[in-house]
Amino acid sequence: MAYLALKDGLAGSVAATSPRHFPSVATPKFAAPAGFSVLEWSVVMLARHDRPSSLREPGHIARLLGRLLGGGFNRRLADPRLEALRRMAVLTWHHSYSVPKREIHAFFAAGFSADHYELLGKRVAEVHIARLFRNNA
Repeated sequence: MAYLALKDGLAGSVAATSPRHFPSVATPKFAAPAGFSVLEWSVVMLARHDRPSSLREPGHIARLLGRLLGGGFNRRLADPRLEALRRMAVLTWHHSYSVPKREIHAFFAAGFSADHYELLGKRVAEVHIARLFRNNA
């Protein structure tokens, strides 16, 4: 019915109430930088010693040998969010940024952001570089 308002000479009032004069609701607000808690950082550092094989389900033979010989060690965490972080940390420690997409999606689904992923990658790279220079000195 806006065309009726234009014919009646109310174009000025219609233009004054157009959405462009209102502040945008979708304006991005300042977001705090992503960070990990102390517990999450400890999960990242403990994942440094986990092998990529710790991410797979143990097979029938591995479970049988674990029962018979008392071996086997479940490294999975009970908290799904921390487990997603552990999985991403293990992959990042061993493969840097080349991780499977399904793991990235699971990481994001657990509540982490792309900033968290970048922060994790930077920290892993820093530790690798520090170890490299420590060994060469």
